Amino acid sequence: MPRLGAVRADKPLSGRKVLIIVENLPLPFDRRVWHESRTLTAAGAQVAVICPTGKGYEAPYEEIDGVHIYRHKLPLDAKGASGYLLEYGAALFHETRLAWKILFKHGFDTVQGCNPPDLIFLVAWPFKLMGKRYIFDHHDINPELYEAKFNKRGFFWKLMVLFEKLNFWSANVVISTNQSYRQIAMERGGKKSEDIFVVRSGPDLNRLHVMPPNPAWKKGREAMVGYVGVMGDQEGIDLLLEAAREIVFDRGRDLQFVLVGGGPALDDLQVMAKDLGLEDYVTFTGRAPDTELFEVMSSADVCVNPDRVNPMNDKSTMNKILEYMAFSKPIVQFEVTEGRYSAQEASLYAEPNNTTDMADKILSLIDDPERSAEMGRIGRARVESELSWDYQVDTLIAAYQRAKG
Repeated sequence: MPRLGAVRADKPLSGRKVLIIVENLPLPFDRRVWHESRTLTAAGAQVAVICPTGKGYEAPYEEIDGVHIYRHKLPLDAKGASGYLLEYGAALFHETRLAWKILFKHGFDTVQGCNPPDLIFLVAWPFKLMGKRYIFDHHDINPELYEAKFNKRGFFWKLMVLFEKLNFWSANVVISTNQSYRQIAMERGGKKSEDIFVVRSGPDLNRLHVMPPNPAWKKGREAMVGYVGVMGDQEGIDLLLEAAREIVFDRGRDLQFVLVGGGPALDDLQVMAKDLGLEDYVTFTGRAPDTELFEVMSSADVCVNPDRVNPMNDKSTMNKILEYMAFSKPIVQFEVTEGRYSAQEASLYAEPNNTTDMADKILSLIDDPERSAEMGRIGRARVESELSWDYQVDTLIAAYQRAKG
């Protein structure tokens, strides 16, 4: 990665000390925050990260590649508003406790808060009073996320709107994951354009290893459809299962579906697959190590993103799309703004939330391997020439230089 190599040589952030706080995934499993942490370290900054524990990442402290990682436990995956209140309350307690510990042990001049939730500004506020700078790394649009999860607004939705405003107001600089989020930072957050930097969640091509396809994943069937991502209510896995039912039983096609990922909806989705008669046609791996994840993506004939169309998913960039492209896989997804921006001609776009159209498009790619291969080449070339992490390095460094004031 030439841009990362250049900052490693120039050390433009030499002497800076950074604290990153992320709640929803552990490091180094959270690829975006891990890329950011390693980039800042390469640029000469000292980096400490506060994050939760997770399967395979239970150690309360580790130093990996020069990044100091402090982990804390959280309640089990939250379900319902009361579950999220419990999770967020526990997270804020541990984040505050560990932030003071890191201040005295390592020191920091900048706090980077990664949502969800939009509450990390509460941890940053005391340190802002001490002259520290706060960068808001905008991963999710939480009012839309709440509405997508619970299909309603009401009191808690209004709280999400308030917290978002306060988070933007507290930030010296905002890092947006795409242009849609940048627009939100200006329109809802009131931020000046010069204080917003678009840093996309591009894959690190040196760490995504294409592997020989493993036919065992297909279970002897004619083709395999792959999915990688969170198993949550808003990810639309139920729509994918319905499309799979149509493909297998209504169309009589012998396809295997392999779904990699964990999350609060995993158990319910496994029950749904069984109820649909798909238990032999759908493999749920749960959260998997990189080697297994890479093998699944390398073995898939088509990869899918079934995120249901709503304001949240329309404006959000999904990491799995870019990873599918990095593995040269043709994609099927529903028609969403940022999904189309990322994939362009590497994907087919089904009518919003239409499982029959999704089934049609999956089968059209299975039945046209030449077209599928060309779409895969287009996707890989786009990642290599524009969307990989190396193209985000300079903008991330610029955001930190701006935050210094």
